[in-house]
Amino acid sequence: MGPDTRGALRHVLTHLLTPLLMCIGMGLAYLGAFSQPEPHELPVAVVGSGPGADNLARGIAAKAGDKLAVRTVTDRDAAVRALRHQDVFGAYVPDRHAPELLVASAGSDTTAVAVQKVFTPVAARTGAPLKVTDVARPADGDPTGQGIFFLLVALSIGSYASVAVLGAAGAALPMRLRAALAVVTSLVVSVFGAVLAGPVFHLVDHGLGGLWGMAWAYSAGILLVGVGLHTFLKRWTTLGMMVLFVMLNFTSAGGVYRPELQNGFFAGLHSFWNGAGFVEGTRSLVYFDSNGLGGHVLTLALWLVAGLAVTAAAWWAEARKRRPAAAGHGHAGPAAEEEMEEAVGV
Repeated sequence: MGPDTRGALRHVLTHLLTPLLMCIGMGLAYLGAFSQPEPHELPVAVVGSGPGADNLARGIAAKAGDKLAVRTVTDRDAAVRALRHQDVFGAYVPDRHAPELLVASAGSDTTAVAVQKVFTPVAARTGAPLKVTDVARPADGDPTGQGIFFLLVALSIGSYASVAVLGAAGAALPMRLRAALAVVTSLVVSVFGAVLAGPVFHLVDHGLGGLWGMAWAYSAGILLVGVGLHTFLKRWTTLGMMVLFVMLNFTSAGGVYRPELQNGFFAGLHSFWNGAGFVEGTRSLVYFDSNGLGGHVLTLALWLVAGLAVTAAAWWAEARKRRPAAAGHGHAGPAAEEEMEEAVGV
């Protein structure tokens, strides 16, 4: 084997390291987040006042252990309000002849199913069938309620794949121009997302303007973080973006399982990660009368600020490098070519 062949082989093996690390990371993230869903302190309610409702709630809580957080609410209207504020995810109305379970599947279809599994045996003791009433159903174009999550996937891919192009093909451009291109690209991505969510697939039947605004903030945050990180990570930027905005992001967004059905790590990420901010913010806006919307918008805004901060740090670092370099460089060089290969890999 000649020296040229050995060098080429070493070059290929070095580049194979990134997809192999992606394989390990995706397996750990997705299997760790989704392989064994079970409730953890899932908030539910028993409807009624007096000793009967209290005893039933205590009995369910004792049997469930730490899987459920059981409370009582005074009447059916209070239960509906609690569901629409997402204070609880299921409310059982005991009745010896017609027991009823209230759910809000727009918040999470898998959570609604989990709650139904909990209360079906409770109702079976009465000998009457359990009536399930959905007080917040998803749009007709999104019967499972998971279309918002797949919209998140589309927005994410459009955003982090654009980072690879801006980092490699745009490496010779000044940072202010790359940042401007990132903002414009995020605007285009968000418009695509709004069109897909509204007129194309009818994932939402109202609130499309608010969805577009959150999609723009989400995409802009990713692009600005990525453009800034590229200055420091170079060809490893693709792997870094996959970790941040796929492995940790999709798994904690709440699109497949809410945090109450996940382990503590991913449930914790859900409270501040940007994908969860978009998914829960859209659900809040479209299905839950904007209850809790401010917190989700704040999450997206903070990620956008973080992106601006990373980009500013990259601009400062590049400016420092340019000062002592009196001579210009006529071409992008081998490093930029390697980065372009990484971008093609995306």
